[in-house]
Order: sequence, then structure tokens, then C-alpha cells
Amino acid sequence: MSTVFLDCSMGAAGDMLSAALLELCPDRDAALARLNAVGIPGVSYRAERAEKCGIAGTRLRVTYEGAEEGGVEQPRHSRGMRLGDIKTLINGLNMPPKAIADAGKIYDMLAAAEAAAHGRPMEHIHFHELGTMDAVADICAACTQMSELSPDRVVCSPVRVGYGTVSCAHGILPVPAPATAALLEGVPVYAGDIQGEMCTPTGAAIIKYFSAGFSNLPAMTVSRVGIGVGMRDFPTANCVRAMLGAENDAVTELCCDVDDMTPEDVGYAVGILRRSGALDVSWQAEGMKKDRPGIRISVLCRREDRDALVQLMFKYTSTIGIRETLCARFVLRRGAGSVETPWGAVRTKVSQGYGVRREKPEYDDIAAIAQENGITPQEIRKYISGGQTDA
Repeated sequence: MSTVFLDCSMGAAGDMLSAALLELCPDRDAALARLNAVGIPGVSYRAERAEKCGIAGTRLRVTYEGAEEGGVEQPRHSRGMRLGDIKTLINGLNMPPKAIADAGKIYDMLAAAEAAAHGRPMEHIHFHELGTMDAVADICAACTQMSELSPDRVVCSPVRVGYGTVSCAHGILPVPAPATAALLEGVPVYAGDIQGEMCTPTGAAIIKYFSAGFSNLPAMTVSRVGIGVGMRDFPTANCVRAMLGAENDAVTELCCDVDDMTPEDVGYAVGILRRSGALDVSWQAEGMKKDRPGIRISVLCRREDRDALVQLMFKYTSTIGIRETLCARFVLRRGAGSVETPWGAVRTKVSQGYGVRREKPEYDDIAAIAQENGITPQEIRKYISGGQTDA
């Protein structure tokens, strides 16, 4: 699975994210040319090499009508734009359709966060810092590059937000700024030991929109690393790292032990879990404390489904504790086929890889044909496997 991991241990800003993603592109010069062809009025992009604390990377500079904007590290000019104005601008740009849609949705998120932070309807929100051309340029750059990279999954680290205050068009605000805090609801964050705004609203919106989950670096084989460098100097390197690679196939196993549920209730809980996104659910008898017979319920699931299934396990079982194990796995590629028989077509499940190939008839099709024709499933399987039977 193609995965982009975003290391935001030094925060997240639009220009730093865009620069890191630019470094992941196979042909960076061509990617930069595509950004300059997007057509944001008066805007041009320039990439330059930069270094922070001995780490080399790319700084993506945006100029508007020939002058460099204030950037994410300094107060921007207050040129308020409404959401409709910005989305009309974005819809007319020379970007892939998905990138246009993504940029529009990110601005929807920003408008909702600004509305919640300042207690105003979304349609009355004027974007100030977020409506300047460099903010539009950062979001469009990130969306264009994500469209080009087209990862199966984006994962982000916990986000450092900083502490203290920040000056903006609304005045002196606490860090994280109210809109940033609203955008980061549900995201693991921490202040860190650096005073200042480490995560901007633009950066927060980009990572919240694209990230499927927030965790430390997953098990993956890294093919490219991108470094997006910020403007300010800190004791630690002010940069965002982006890693592109193949994430190892892994699943989460959730286990709990119960000794006070009826068999009927166990069966009901297993059915709920299986229908709610679990890859597999199993149970087995075991001995528990006080020599009681008990049952272990095991759930295999994708990592993004873990939290929902944990809630269901607590709701539908009597357990008071669930164990989690991350399991690496090897799987065969799965596909579908079909085989013709005298009684009709039978679908097959095809699995292959690691030097093997298997094809298994779909039992539901075999059962339906057997019942309709008054024959046994064994006769149908014998025909499919190359044996002879009376049709």
C-alpha cells in the first residue's frame, strides 16, 4: 500500500508541507513547472535549497505580483475574501479535477473552523490571513502534489502546536489559534518546548483533510524522503518531513476475555463485530480465574477501524479490558474468476502470489445449483476439478 507519512514534530505550515511534498515528486523541476502553470492570478512559485540545523531541504517561496508575501511565519496583509470568492478562484485554476475538489473542501473546513472560533455564520466569514494569495497558493500546491503522488493512505504524526500568543488580523490570540484548535479536534497534539505558533490554520487544515490516521511512523519501506524547510530558526530543525513508501501489510488484533456472558449474547456480539468492519472475528474456550470456563473473543481489523470496533466490543460484551496487538501479515493477492458447468456458471475465488495460485468455487453458487438440479455439491465440485459426472 502506497503511503505518505508526514512528520509534524516541528509543527505544520502550508509552505513547509508543500515543499516536503514537492521533494517527493519524481521530477521536482517538472512538478514546480506544473505549480507555476496552475494560474493563480499574480502568483509564482520558486523552490530553493535551504538548511536548518544541518538538515538540507527545500523552501517553497511564493511571490504575488512580483513581491514575496509575508509567509506563514510573519503577519500577512489583511485582504479579506469570502469563501465563495476563493472557491470561484480555485474552480477556475489549471489543476487536476481532484485537486480542485480537494482545495475547495479544505477551504470549507477552514470556513467552518473560523465560524466556530468567532461565532459567526460561515457565509459571513471573511478570510484575512487565510485569504491572501500565498495561503491559496500553499493549499493548491499541496492538493496538486497529493493528486500527482496519489498515495493509498496518508498518515501524520502527533502535531506540535507550540505555545504562547500569535498576532493576526483579529488581534493577539493564544496558541494554537482558535481556528487551528477547532481544526485539530480529534488530532493528537502537544505544545512542545518552543514558544510561538508551530501549526498554522492552513497547515492544520491540510493534514486534517488528507490524513487517514495520526500515529508514529508505521512499518513501511521508504522509497523517498522530502524535507520542507520553514523560515524561522529554532534550536531544533524547523522542517516538515514527508516519507513516501510501501506500507507493510499489517492488521490490528483486539482480544478480550469474558466469563459471564451467555452463548446467545456471545453469538450476537460476534455477529455485530463481523458486520461492522472487522476483517475476521473468532472465539475460543479458555480457562479463567477461579477455575471458571470462559471465552476469548478476537477481532482482526484495519487500523483505521480500530476505535469504532473497540467501542462496539465494550458495548456488546461484558469485558472491562481489551488488548491490542499490531500483527504483520503475508497475504496472497485476491481476485475473482468463473467456471462454466452444465448447470450454469460458478464464480470462483482466485488467490495467488509467493509462487502459488489457488482457485476455489464459490460455495453459495454450488449450493444454489445443487438445490435447483437435485444433485449434490460433491458432484459439482467433481466436474469443476476435471472429473466426470452425469449432467
